[in-house]
Amino acid sequence: MTNSAIVVAHLSKRFRVPKREAGLAAALRAVFRRKYAVVQAVDDLSFSIHSGERVGFLGPNGAGKTTTLKVMAGLLVPSAGDVLVAGHVPFARKPAFLRSISLVMGQKRQLSWDLPAIDTFELNRVVFDVPRELYRQRLRELQELLDIADVMHKPVRQLSLGERMKCELVAALLHGPEILFLDEPTIGMDVSMQLAMREFVRRYNDRHGATVVLTSHYMEDVAALCPRIIVIDGGTLRFDGTIHELRRRIRPLRRVSVRADVVPHDDVLARMGRVVENDRGRVILEVAPSDVAAVVSAMLAWQNSTDLGVEDAPLEEVLRELFREGKQ
Repeated sequence: MTNSAIVVAHLSKRFRVPKREAGLAAALRAVFRRKYAVVQAVDDLSFSIHSGERVGFLGPNGAGKTTTLKVMAGLLVPSAGDVLVAGHVPFARKPAFLRSISLVMGQKRQLSWDLPAIDTFELNRVVFDVPRELYRQRLRELQELLDIADVMHKPVRQLSLGERMKCELVAALLHGPEILFLDEPTIGMDVSMQLAMREFVRRYNDRHGATVVLTSHYMEDVAALCPRIIVIDGGTLRFDGTIHELRRRIRPLRRVSVRADVVPHDDVLARMGRVVENDRGRVILEVAPSDVAAVVSAMLAWQNSTDLGVEDAPLEEVLRELFREGKQ
């Protein structure tokens, strides 16, 4: 797969986790005879990602997402299987590999708390041996994209969460990585900051062709940024394709909504489709795609009908149903 930035083949990762009962006696016994449980975090996982793709990497808590990201970033050694990232074996952590990737984790930081972000930028320039003129060029571009010209000269502890995450991204991108792993990059941000971060990632991908792998519990991030999603659960692959394909497979029905002064009784609505909501003139029905035109026409005939909309089922609901299927 010559055009593949990432190849994961039959990846498995197991952890030995110490376990003991509560209480002093159990703690003393564990000093001399510790018991372990084997946790299978990832189990025979395979996929590939082409250069320049933006891919959402999704799953419930404990699905193995962060473990897989850490294997791909070279922070963990796999128990079995093969992983190639930018043509390198990640856990060998060769300098060429480290220059080709960057990992941004929303709950971790690389910026020094008491220093301005610009000091960390300069440190990273030296660590990655970025020529000074190229460093200045990249910094100017990132300043423009993220609007941090004033922010980066303040001590990090004085920055808001959104400002800090912008600076974290700059620090992660100054060496020009080919592959960007983003683990919950918008966690804790307000809506406007989330929108700004999504726009930045999209523009950076368009300008530089960087491969982006995104994990997020904010489905709006994924839907806005990722034409393709990979879904895992229990450490195994559950789905690989587009959001549209997943919706058509799990929730093919469309949601038609409207407001009206007078709406039909529930028994009439039930003949039109599945009633999702009928409250104070607001009606939402789930209907088959082939019935959308007829339902819309009927709704428009209701008295003072407004705010008509036709949407797919929310991605959160589709994923919840996918995970429920896996447990049956």
